[in-house]
Amino acid sequence: MTSVPKFDQVKVGEELKPLVLPPVSRHQLALYCGGSGDHNPIHVDLDFAKKFGFKDVFAHGMLSMAFLGRLVTGYAPNNRVRKLGTRFTSITWVGDVITVSGKVTGKREENGEKLIDLEIKCTNQNGQDTLQGHATVAAV
Repeated sequence: MTSVPKFDQVKVGEELKPLVLPPVSRHQLALYCGGSGDHNPIHVDLDFAKKFGFKDVFAHGMLSMAFLGRLVTGYAPNNRVRKLGTRFTSITWVGDVITVSGKVTGKREENGEKLIDLEIKCTNQNGQDTLQGHATVAAV
């Protein structure tokens, strides 16, 4: 189980331990289709993707957002997450190796809670960000 961050011990600028994921696979995309109910063929049917000008199928945006969620819930338990927001900046292709990283950007108290603000992102093996986001977690 993930421990709750201690407000007094967290420092602004501190980096979260990065999460390096295995290459995105066609199998992973097919499983995500079943699990999410998002059966858009652009994510699993190569002929369909090429018909619309793409070189290959690509990951669901929400799958990439789940990668960010994994980083945040590795930092603080899911019941401590107060906000999670993202902006999609690039396509995550089959075969991409994604590194999910983050850092502490602020600490504050609001409505009696001690909060930690995070900047988070997914980056592919070429150094290109595919998602950029932010999160807020409650500390003790």
